[in-house]
Amino acid sequence: MVTINAATTFLISGNALTPLISEAAELVAPPGAQVWEGKMVDKNGNQQQVHDERPLDKNNLQKLTVQGVEKLVNGVKLNLGEMESYIRLLSSDISKVSIIKKGDKEFTSVGIAETDWKSPKFTVTEDNKKIVLKSDSLTVNINKSPFGIKYLDKDGNVINEDADQGVGYENGKHYVFKKTDKDEDFHGFGQKTTGLNHRGKEIGVWNRENLPEPVSKYTFSSIPFFIGLKGDKAYGILFDNTYRSYYDMAAESDDYYYFWADGGKLTYYFINGPEMKDIVNRYTDLTGKMQMPPEWAMGFHQSAWGYHQKDIEQVAQTYREKNIPIDGVMLDIEWMDDYKNFYFGDKFPDPDGMNKRLHDAGFHYTSIIDPAIRVPDPGQPEYIPYTEGTQKDLWVKNPDGTNYLGKVWPWGVPSKSVFPNFMKQETRDWWAKWHKPVFDKGADGIWNDMNEPANFSTVDYWTLPLDRIFETDNGEKLTHEEAHNVYAHTEAQATDQAFKTNKPNVRPFILTRASFTGTQRYATATWTGDNWSRWEMLRISIFQDANVGLTGMAMVGNDIGGFAKKPYEGVVATPELFARWVQVGAFYPFSRDHYNNDGKSPMETDAAQSLKWGRQEPWQFGKEVEDISRKYISMRYELMPYLYNAFKDAHEKGNLIFQPLVYQFQQDQNTHDIQDQFMFGQSLMMAPIVYQGATSRDVYLPEGVKWVDYWTGEVFEGGQTIHKDADLGTLPIYVKQDSIIPRREVQQHSGEKELTNLILDTYLDNKASYSFYEDDAKTEDYTRGEFNITEFSVDQKGNHVEFSQNKQTQSYASDIQSYTLKLHNATAPKKVEAANDKYAEAASLEELGKEASGYFFDNTEKVLYVKIPANESHKVKIFN
Repeated sequence: MVTINAATTFLISGNALTPLISEAAELVAPPGAQVWEGKMVDKNGNQQQVHDERPLDKNNLQKLTVQGVEKLVNGVKLNLGEMESYIRLLSSDISKVSIIKKGDKEFTSVGIAETDWKSPKFTVTEDNKKIVLKSDSLTVNINKSPFGIKYLDKDGNVINEDADQGVGYENGKHYVFKKTDKDEDFHGFGQKTTGLNHRGKEIGVWNRENLPEPVSKYTFSSIPFFIGLKGDKAYGILFDNTYRSYYDMAAESDDYYYFWADGGKLTYYFINGPEMKDIVNRYTDLTGKMQMPPEWAMGFHQSAWGYHQKDIEQVAQTYREKNIPIDGVMLDIEWMDDYKNFYFGDKFPDPDGMNKRLHDAGFHYTSIIDPAIRVPDPGQPEYIPYTEGTQKDLWVKNPDGTNYLGKVWPWGVPSKSVFPNFMKQETRDWWAKWHKPVFDKGADGIWNDMNEPANFSTVDYWTLPLDRIFETDNGEKLTHEEAHNVYAHTEAQATDQAFKTNKPNVRPFILTRASFTGTQRYATATWTGDNWSRWEMLRISIFQDANVGLTGMAMVGNDIGGFAKKPYEGVVATPELFARWVQVGAFYPFSRDHYNNDGKSPMETDAAQSLKWGRQEPWQFGKEVEDISRKYISMRYELMPYLYNAFKDAHEKGNLIFQPLVYQFQQDQNTHDIQDQFMFGQSLMMAPIVYQGATSRDVYLPEGVKWVDYWTGEVFEGGQTIHKDADLGTLPIYVKQDSIIPRREVQQHSGEKELTNLILDTYLDNKASYSFYEDDAKTEDYTRGEFNITEFSVDQKGNHVEFSQNKQTQSYASDIQSYTLKLHNATAPKKVEAANDKYAEAASLEELGKEASGYFFDNTEKVLYVKIPANESHKVKIFN
């Protein structure tokens, strides 16, 4: 036998560690602890799941009919007998549908950012059978008996329509049935593990610390939004409900799908495409765009559950010594004073010194903050945040009005925790204020963890009891059943306020584990929680991140190499697995190596060695893997101008950074179910190796464009599958022909060197263009117009290639002095000139770097380099 903590004893049986009986259900170790194999069990050893699901009784559905109609400024109000419906056109392509009891107010969740829409031009017509609302791009056809809605595009094609079962309420649960075609796909829902295409799947929306297995119905974060793709035309539906909701995506029948929720009011938004990118853009108009992150947050990060101060400093120093670029280190819960938020403990004895050493070395650090506030144990000193929050009456309540006492850190001792009620502005103000000591000690980012919210009680399904009370600013009392899914959202809102209050004009970096619709407007980034060091989790990460992006959170990532281990089953980060994972992870929008060391210092204990987990920094796997890690992380930093501009597009338009192929190549049916390739931005396609032992793979090249092998320069026509050999050091990468990819020299961290020469990596067939955005990358000054936009164009024109630039907006003092146009698959030019100024040929690329202008042709690589002054006002012509 072995005792892991004071509450739980384990029996060694064969090669496994099996939990026996916990002394108290609320003191069990959390899922993700290795010996628990991710299972939640009660004191009798019974495995616990989410609270019992509430299926829909399809024999008890409502039959609604329209008994009257009233025209509104932006739609119609329908009399449905005891119920009434509001069908509004928020824009020419967004419709809001509400069905409520007569006299009730329509519902809008905290996930909705934009409620003040300018009514579009539309007409309303009516006959005995139907009512029709028509805008310039969407027709809403309302059937009177039985009540049902059909959406048509401007050409009269049916986009989506209610099924025969209709819409309504069943014993308090509201539901919507929709017809579906057999070729219709479904994407979205956040970080689900069920694939890129959810057709035929049952989805649940309830934030929880999931069983970290390859497939789980419930995950750390869930978003009640999906995109339907019929043929090559798409639409979106946001089921705006905060209760637990369920989605049968044609699992029961190929003829219909349906969704329902445990409670609340029936509200959903319909968004017409027809392009997926248009839907995500409009969805983020509705729920909010992400904030522009600071550039350092776009870099690489290192973290472990167990780092103490000496580990943080040693790891940071080693990254610098080994010239592996990195910007961020993250402080997990060990930084706290006895798991109390906002205060450093004895495992970080010199935070001021650490802060100075880290920042002097170009590091930024992020501190974890859990929402639970620990109640001091008897005999412990006063914990002021707890005292103050109690005096201000800021905690979640029991039904009798007393403060609810739950249990989070630390496990193994009978401590208690209270939970801030973030539904109140007073609580959010208080929470924001308490971040000041964290920022004063040098933290640049905040990591919101355990915010489903997690509660170490199997009795309550690992969260708060459903009947606990949240009071809102207007005095309304909500149960936890209604507030659960938005808890992390409101915490992120409070944390964003902490930056606005304590670090004005500094861009926030907020990493959140759980989220709801619209959380992207407060939290900068999310990750998919405690994954396992398994090849399946590497594969799953690709479509997880794609689906998260489709629901508005563009900055998403996964723990590179896997967080949790099962050494007795061989579930550890092997050199091969880590090498393949860091190749993919270098192109996650949020890129972090994070692993579990059981909360112990890797330098001070032998926990990793004794449990055979192993440390997970890149150099721990040998020189070959270290070199591979350096290669791909360095590539991320070379591509930082490209990545930065992708983030700007996400901020402005909701565009994905990590894109499934179907997002960009919707017209190509062959891309619709590909979930092991992805686009990194608009021009780079990654086709990673994601199976153990594999050294080659088939790669599909989407039709409509030509593709260039990044490593060999070989050009391929789109619309075909090719076979690619890829040894351990090779990630297959393909570039869209007619692309310009802005790059820079490698830095060891953002801001290490000024960007004086912008490389325009150009793959030209006919014509390529790029709109290059630039600002200070750290403040909010860009929101006040301090930025530059330069349009670059490279055209093949008969006997010459022509480069031009158009400085559209110039309101930021740029450091860029020159551009290096890098033309692939080129020939030696006869001459290069700008008006009457002839560019001289340099003897080498190194010599070209010393000149203000000129060119160099690499005959071996067939690459032409042309250095152009940034203030060049004439077109540069390259004659063949």
